[in-house]
Amino acid sequence: MNRADHNSQSGFLSSLIGDGRPLLALAAVSLMLSGGFALFLSATGHFLPHDVHFLGMDKEQLCGINQCRIVHFMFHDRVSFGGALIAIGWLYLWLVQFPLKAGEVWAWWIFVVSGVAGFGSFLAYLGYGYLDSWHGVATLFLLPTQFFGLAISWSGLKQRASARALLQPAVSLTLRTRFGFGRALLLGTAVGLVLGGLTIAVVGMTNVFVPQDLRYLGMTVRDFDAINPRLVPLIAHDRAGFGGGIATTGLILFFCVWCGQPSRSLWQAVALAGGTGFLTAIGVHPLIGYTDFTQLAPAYAGALMFLAGVTLCYRPMCRGELALPAGLSPASPTSEASRSGN
Repeated sequence: MNRADHNSQSGFLSSLIGDGRPLLALAAVSLMLSGGFALFLSATGHFLPHDVHFLGMDKEQLCGINQCRIVHFMFHDRVSFGGALIAIGWLYLWLVQFPLKAGEVWAWWIFVVSGVAGFGSFLAYLGYGYLDSWHGVATLFLLPTQFFGLAISWSGLKQRASARALLQPAVSLTLRTRFGFGRALLLGTAVGLVLGGLTIAVVGMTNVFVPQDLRYLGMTVRDFDAINPRLVPLIAHDRAGFGGGIATTGLILFFCVWCGQPSRSLWQAVALAGGTGFLTAIGVHPLIGYTDFTQLAPAYAGALMFLAGVTLCYRPMCRGELALPAGLSPASPTSEASRSGN
């Protein structure tokens, strides 16, 4: 059968879906658009209709309380959440276009593990009695899109293996080179994001506020309940979702840096993801006057680690100046076998 005959026999939907990667790319772009929409709403000072319906109050009414700090506080969580979604989208697109295209099983497992973490965080804030209907609809769209993309792409992998493929690094870990030290800083940043995100999510599900939050707001939890008993559940929903997004970003970043072969494309994806995440999470604070150093110190430390990491890795990854000490090398055939679980 020649090429023309083959094309004439191809189905429309099967051609669009292809090897499953277009579905995963669609999920990535959808996350980025959702994050951008969250940034747009916060920048323009708008709540979603279901937020207003749930509270029975609009933004103007809330802004009349304590110099509009309640609204600013809510928007600062949503800006950070939007930045995390965009960061995840950047890393997902890199995974789709490079390692998954090459049939790397570890890239497939990153989608699985991060999908479980990300979609699982949707359940974290249901206990407060607030179901974000728009978030629910987005989840119902993204979940089958990612599921079918993964199911179809499984057949195109070079080797089908268990999640243990994620345990094998692309390059041996060392602190004796510029690249090795920079890579270690990026891995440390990723671990910090996971721990920080989990902390935020747990606080969102339990206390909701830390002392620095209440000092900025100039209020107590009882004051919130007196204004509107539904305010704390709505803020808890934002906090838990934001924390889940940060933790998921850190998880994906860690395994991309750990398993991915050093390359210009990986460096660019990491720089875009980290730059977007830290810029939104830190940059929103001075805009709303929330500049408590003790509250922001972990974010500052993470941003400095990240900046140092990408700076140290730039020349080795983007200019091909990767030099490894004697005895250390990229994954050998033996390590590739262990990566595939054989």
